[in-house]
Amino acid sequence: METPVMHGIIPILPTPFHADGTLDLEPYGSLIDFAVASGVAAVGVPAFGSEFYKLDAGERGEILTRVLALAKGRVPVMVQCNHACGAKAAAMARHAESIGAAVVNTALPRTFTSDPRALLDFSRQVCYATSLPVVIQDWNPGGPTIGLDFIRALHRDCPNFRYVKLEEGGIGELVRAIREETGGAVQVLSGWGGLYLPELAASGIAGIVPGMSLIDRFRRLWDCVESADWATLDAGFAEILPFISLSLRNLEQFHHAEKTLLHKRGILPNAVVRDVTVPMDSDATDYLLRLVGRFVK
Repeated sequence: METPVMHGIIPILPTPFHADGTLDLEPYGSLIDFAVASGVAAVGVPAFGSEFYKLDAGERGEILTRVLALAKGRVPVMVQCNHACGAKAAAMARHAESIGAAVVNTALPRTFTSDPRALLDFSRQVCYATSLPVVIQDWNPGGPTIGLDFIRALHRDCPNFRYVKLEEGGIGELVRAIREETGGAVQVLSGWGGLYLPELAASGIAGIVPGMSLIDRFRRLWDCVESADWATLDAGFAEILPFISLSLRNLEQFHHAEKTLLHKRGILPNAVVRDVTVPMDSDATDYLLRLVGRFVK
């Protein structure tokens, strides 16, 4: 199994929509161009940051066809295969491999409280369904995420389980333990908009999975990680932290913030977030526009 390099910045592509909320495939060209020019390690789609939960199966297929065609030979594509049913997620993983994905990412189903054994079985089903490297993502705002025992067991059974994506801080010791326990075969990706980059950089994370709007800035920060230039990393991160913090107030606000900045930077034709969304009030919108002004010349 050839493993693509998932080391550095792996942004999630937003889903562009027309003003009436219908899918707009044209802007993916600008998004992929921006990703390649910024030197990212891969791009991910359609994930939480893509409003995947608002897409139907047909739209998902159209997006993947378009993105894989544009990215071919330029940047690897990590395809998100999310479903509450393990068999369905596994079928999505098989399909992703058949159409040219480089990596499969699946989020553990956290809609209801799940027994760890059921989550482990879910993960095995996805891993068994494909020969591609697999990212297991765990976002569990209401409780603990998977730990070393889970990762150890899945690594034992599934050699293509190569990455775990976690959305929290305070996990430096876990990152080191995973690397040691698996001999580096399983790497940790840090999500949640890149918020924890300065904290976890020295622990050995393989990369971060932010939105698209500031990937050029994040790429320069990752250069600081590579050179262990912590002072420059901290200073550079301080410049973008207010925007990241505002965007992470809730997932829908993340979409509004990301798309607003991408639109102002000329990468998206508009900042449309599909219904049902959580609107921002006037004060938050005014603050967002002031922050966006920092990055638009």
